Amino acid sequence: MPDMRFAPPNPIRIADRASGMNAVSVRSYNERLVLSLLLQNKGLSRMEIGNRTGLSAQTVSVIVRSLEQEGLVVKGEAVKGRMGPPTIPLSLNPEGAYSVGISLGHRHTDVVMIDFVGQVKFYTSLPLPDESDPTNHSKLVATVQKALALLPNKQEGRMAGIGIAMPEDQEELALGPTGMAERFEAIGKEIEDALGMEVYVQNDITAAAAGESMFGAAKSLDDYLFFYIGARLHHRLVLNHQIFHSRTQASKPAGLIDLEQRLAASGTPTDMLWERGAAWPAFGEERSRWLQDCVAELKSSLDSASQFLPVSTVIVSSYAPKEVCVEITETLKSVCDAIDARPGELHPSPKALGAASLPFSSKFTVEV
Repeated sequence: MPDMRFAPPNPIRIADRASGMNAVSVRSYNERLVLSLLLQNKGLSRMEIGNRTGLSAQTVSVIVRSLEQEGLVVKGEAVKGRMGPPTIPLSLNPEGAYSVGISLGHRHTDVVMIDFVGQVKFYTSLPLPDESDPTNHSKLVATVQKALALLPNKQEGRMAGIGIAMPEDQEELALGPTGMAERFEAIGKEIEDALGMEVYVQNDITAAAAGESMFGAAKSLDDYLFFYIGARLHHRLVLNHQIFHSRTQASKPAGLIDLEQRLAASGTPTDMLWERGAAWPAFGEERSRWLQDCVAELKSSLDSASQFLPVSTVIVSSYAPKEVCVEITETLKSVCDAIDARPGELHPSPKALGAASLPFSSKFTVEV
């Protein structure tokens, strides 16, 4: 049985010029280098790959040929230029690899399966396991098996692994049932034992930020401030593609629990707040006041960071409907000069999709 892997905050960009260090690791490193580049850019020619990585034309050809044979890379249609022979664009093969992502929350557990380019092939949301047997996660294991059963014929061997996005914020863990943290700690080992697959564990907010960097709104960004609006408001600073995560990092109360409490006080039903992918009703003035308070918290964090770092871009992610993140980012831009605020693009569960990116970042990309 493989050891459980704890995936670090893993950058997925590459340096403009880079190479391996010795004859044994050069090929592996350079293959990762090419795959990292293709994760960020679709349809690159061999010449473009060579220019961006610093690898020789011969080395690029050998690597590309190997990756094609392994089914990780596919050729596009030849593009005719003004001079010289046609160029052939290269992209990742969506069927080249798959992964499963699990997000553990205080009310729900989300499970996704994605292909090599981040397309969702399976998604479901489960309630927390029965408190009467906190170590029994048989339903979660069965759900992962159900997702794996959807893989195309003879594709089982292309499963890169299972990523788990696990909360560490004590304020958010306190929102769940007693012993939730201990229950979550048992899940990774239980899934690994049941399925015999490599499991990668990461802090849930860091995983969500990594997912946006690999597949979402931050794909082209170097430096930005990442906000996640869940039960509480969280943030991560990303500089030079590195996601900074401190265990002492505190969340803010201006999340969905705050909105739920405001709505409940006015007698408004709140069930829709926690349904993945569901559109929210109008919610009236309470929603508007909450949104303004949420934007004020974002601005405060942005102002604090800007005293030390030139942060000019913000990503706002949530499992709330996308239009909520759009409204928040538009409002933030209206009160902050020269700020580029963008809604996250991973839906319906950014944390689960971020978790699913962990096996890919650990197996196919390079750290810079």
